[in-house]
Amino acid sequence: METLIEFLSFSDPNVRYVAIGTVLLGASSALVGTFTFLKKKALVGDAVAHAILPGICLSFMLTGVKNPVYLIIGASATGWLSLLLIDLIVRHSRIKEDAAIGLILSVFFGIGILLLTIIQQSGAAGQSGLDSFLFGQAAALVGQDVLVFGIVAGLLLLTILLFFKELELIAFDPQFAASSGVPVRFMDFLLTTLTVLAVVVGIQAVGVVLMAAMLITPAAAAKFWTDNIKVMALLAAIFGAFSGLAGAYISYTAPSMPTGPWTVIVLSTIALVSFFLSPVKGILPRMFRQRRNRLQMLEENILKTFYLLGEDAEDWKASRTSDEIRERRRYPKGTLIYILKRLVRHGYLRQIKNNYELTNVGFNKSRRVVRLHRLWELYLTQYLNIAPDHVHEDAETIEHVITPELEKRLMEKLDFPEKDPHSSKIPLS
Repeated sequence: METLIEFLSFSDPNVRYVAIGTVLLGASSALVGTFTFLKKKALVGDAVAHAILPGICLSFMLTGVKNPVYLIIGASATGWLSLLLIDLIVRHSRIKEDAAIGLILSVFFGIGILLLTIIQQSGAAGQSGLDSFLFGQAAALVGQDVLVFGIVAGLLLLTILLFFKELELIAFDPQFAASSGVPVRFMDFLLTTLTVLAVVVGIQAVGVVLMAAMLITPAAAAKFWTDNIKVMALLAAIFGAFSGLAGAYISYTAPSMPTGPWTVIVLSTIALVSFFLSPVKGILPRMFRQRRNRLQMLEENILKTFYLLGEDAEDWKASRTSDEIRERRRYPKGTLIYILKRLVRHGYLRQIKNNYELTNVGFNKSRRVVRLHRLWELYLTQYLNIAPDHVHEDAETIEHVITPELEKRLMEKLDFPEKDPHSSKIPLS
């Protein structure tokens, strides 16, 4: 705890620079990455990250210094050029976008490695540490870097706030955006430029290899928590900023642990938690809901079978064995016994030795399921002109999701019918 308090006090200038730098990196790249992710261009960030390496090397070769302003200008130039070339290849050839991205990524990265090797062999003064752009070196951030990153991050945030509505439109529906008067080409250019700047800001902290993760992973994690794009962008920025701060803290407590990779590991952990546990779209809650729905459908189908057997004998309260139910509808025996015991626990059935009979609650439930089934069959035959012998399967599914409001509308639309298409009586509610 003392270490955490000491870290959060930011009394050490180096800690302050690293923490602020990684937070700015995480938040700004996540904001831009939200729109890149929504436009389904996740690989674009990877291409830009690899393509800016030759720009950094060329800037150093021309100026002879590692001034972050010069490096950002050079990186932005080659990053933007890479996106322009990808667009040209896709527009004027039969090469698909993913192949074009792979092509540009490998060519630019190869040139970058070549230039980096030439610089290292040249013995130029001040070239030391230039190779840290490959894997990042957040610990090397100084006040001047943080100032430049802060200006770029502020510019990104201001631009996104000013053009949020337009970026939202081109992310979801470019055709609608164009018909609404939004300059789609300009907004695509603007988003491309923002993506390049976001990658350039983060490249010194996490490096070429990991930068794509900083761009896309926060947005992918946030998507699991909400469908509102404003909330999604805010969550992505929070995830990115928190990961940056956590990565800096881990690196502070264990100096041998690099900040950039740990930032990505924390971000990946947030993403995995979101994928599995987010209440709405998480894999585990969704599996739980699917299982619950399957059990509910099985329960209602078995209650319906009780009603149909009672309808045949005109005795709905008679006791039934599991074999009688299976003769009417083929359920796996183990599954049937399991569901019957659930129905007993829930008060829909009463068990007497090996026999089961409907309780009053169970009878009302079974009657309603049969009623909804027959109403839907009648609707399909009357309004969609489907033959009566083709409506059963559809009604088997829909009967479980018809709400009381929809049931009332069906009754009114069908003029309060008494019989279904097979001349079976529709039970009263």
